[in-house]
Amino acid sequence: MARPLYQVADVLERNEGNLTEYTGNSWQLRTLHALRKCRTAALGGHIDRCDNPKCRQLHLSYNSCRNRHCPKCQGHKREAWILARERELLEVPYFHVVFTLPDTVNRLCLYAPKTVYGILFKTAWSVLQDFGANPKFLGAKMGMVAILHTWGQNLSLHPHLHCIVPGGGLTANGKWKYGKNNGKYLFPVKAMSKVFRARFVESLRKEFDRPRSFYDKLFAKDWVVYAKRPFANPKYVVEYLGRYTHKIAISNHRIISLDNGRVSFTAKDYRKGGAKQLLSLSDAEFIRRFSLHVLPKGFVRIRHYGILSSTKKKIVLPLLMAEMGQCASKNVSQPILHRKCPRCREGILVTVFMFDSRGPPKHWIAKIKEQDRTPQIRTA
Repeated sequence: MARPLYQVADVLERNEGNLTEYTGNSWQLRTLHALRKCRTAALGGHIDRCDNPKCRQLHLSYNSCRNRHCPKCQGHKREAWILARERELLEVPYFHVVFTLPDTVNRLCLYAPKTVYGILFKTAWSVLQDFGANPKFLGAKMGMVAILHTWGQNLSLHPHLHCIVPGGGLTANGKWKYGKNNGKYLFPVKAMSKVFRARFVESLRKEFDRPRSFYDKLFAKDWVVYAKRPFANPKYVVEYLGRYTHKIAISNHRIISLDNGRVSFTAKDYRKGGAKQLLSLSDAEFIRRFSLHVLPKGFVRIRHYGILSSTKKKIVLPLLMAEMGQCASKNVSQPILHRKCPRCREGILVTVFMFDSRGPPKHWIAKIKEQDRTPQIRTA
């Protein structure tokens, strides 16, 4: 994919002196400053050399901020996470289930995000866990990978969980049991929606002292738990999941222009079948909306439950793979993601010098400039 013409960092940089006014707390402010400095001299960097003897080109790179909200820092994290999940795939149907909160809860999300989002995770898992344990629906222990998203396409607050759920579970005697229709059907979504709403509201009542009218509004509309049809192929699950795991509120590629103190970007209108539209916000409003999706410090946004939890999957998954005739991959080492030389595209980059925000010594810069003037030697 081609490099984007505009970046979130560009908006933050030209508003450096006003970021305090556009953010709600110091943690959001620290995050925005980290994104602003990402891959600039402010964070220091390193000089790499290509290990191809016919190239040996030197490359100057600035360090990334590694912040989970940064549009530029998610690629390698996503790839590493996907590789780890591929080794855990069972040859069973998988469902994509979405739990969405109504906008009535948005004020509470702004006031106490850690508490509200924690309740969302806990409630979603309790619903799936109990439906799975019920012999009427399945009668087995289930698993779930849940990923929190807090945004809509227009950067407004829209908290929801994307959950990947195997179409079956582990019985009391340690055997796999498929869901109804051989795993082609999960649970009745209308029943799940009612239980999800009741349990979530009950947990809110315990945490927040709000007028009765507030909770009445939560019951005034139906809540929707959405369960898509199972994936055609289990291996497609990981590719699909990769779209959600390390996704952030807006990618740099969606930004179309930064003219006249405004940010124009594309957004899908799901009320019109996902048709693309162009939105334009002032810098202040863009930064304010972006800041809404900076999660509290230390909050875990990707969680694993049941037979897919970190404590159980090491034991359960190899046994299930053996039962299904799969080759257990617990001893397969995770591939190392090397950086290829952008000049010869054959060699691997090896770091030879590291520097801080003061920058590299002048003699290193001279070396790099000299090599840039040297014609590239084509490899056979």
